[in-house]
Amino acid sequence: MPPKLREWAARYLPAEALSLAATLGAAALVWQATGRGAPAALAATWAGNLAFFGTIIGRDVWRARPLSWARAGRVARALLVEFGLAEVLDSFFIRPALLYYVPRWLGHFGWGVVLAKFAADVTFYVPAIIGYEFSRRRGPGRR
Repeated sequence: MPPKLREWAARYLPAEALSLAATLGAAALVWQATGRGAPAALAATWAGNLAFFGTIIGRDVWRARPLSWARAGRVARALLVEFGLAEVLDSFFIRPALLYYVPRWLGHFGWGVVLAKFAADVTFYVPAIIGYEFSRRRGPGRR
């Protein structure tokens, strides 16, 4: 595996695994409780985000130890560069729409949620990886 792919996999795959579990769990719980796609799509989006960003932020903060205000600021700035644009587009537009429509189009809720999540991940990772690489080259080493 090329070094860059290995680096990105090490950074994102653990968070993605937790995000997938949270996305599926939240979608299933809310779908069972309401039978409605829109609340299930929103719950899946935000549960997946909490799991993903909780993992990423936790790891970045752990690596910045001992944490100071200056280091915390660098971590926050790097995360904003890496995820800012990608997250706004993903969380407020792309992911909820895909999580709502793909299960309907596919005719199967569970597989639709999985397919929607992976489709949304593609649109998320293009700007996120560009931001990650930019922050790695520009900023004083947070990673």
